[in-house]
Amino acid sequence: MRGYLTRKAIQSRPEWQRGFTLIELMVVMAIISVLLAIALPIYQKSIIRAKESVLRNNLFTLRSMIDEYTIDKQKAPETLQDLVSEGYLRQIPQDPITGSDQTWKITMEDTPINGSNNPPGIFDVHSGSEKIALDGTPYADW
Repeated sequence: MRGYLTRKAIQSRPEWQRGFTLIELMVVMAIISVLLAIALPIYQKSIIRAKESVLRNNLFTLRSMIDEYTIDKQKAPETLQDLVSEGYLRQIPQDPITGSDQTWKITMEDTPINGSNNPPGIFDVHSGSEKIALDGTPYADW
């Protein structure tokens, strides 16, 4: 068995000769570093994509519920909490980019629906984040 050390040959070595060489350890560390350098940015982008997907879904839900509330009540909700108190939402969804349900930026109506005397309500909602999305647009413009 040429090239292979038998158990007896390994055991007969002095203790200081057992183990890996420095070169072997450096090669393994270099391979691990290269793999991490490739995998880490991909992982981070996948997390951002997931947050963007949740943001799109939350914005769609909020906008749909604002529209339903406006049609049902013949007036727009004055706050997002009105959607919860009237049963349109269980809770105000969290903005995944800011990590809070208090940072939503609301756009109020210019004039109330049907020209009524009701106070202006919420017309639209946007993310409160000032960050830029992967597609280059600000989250606040979504």
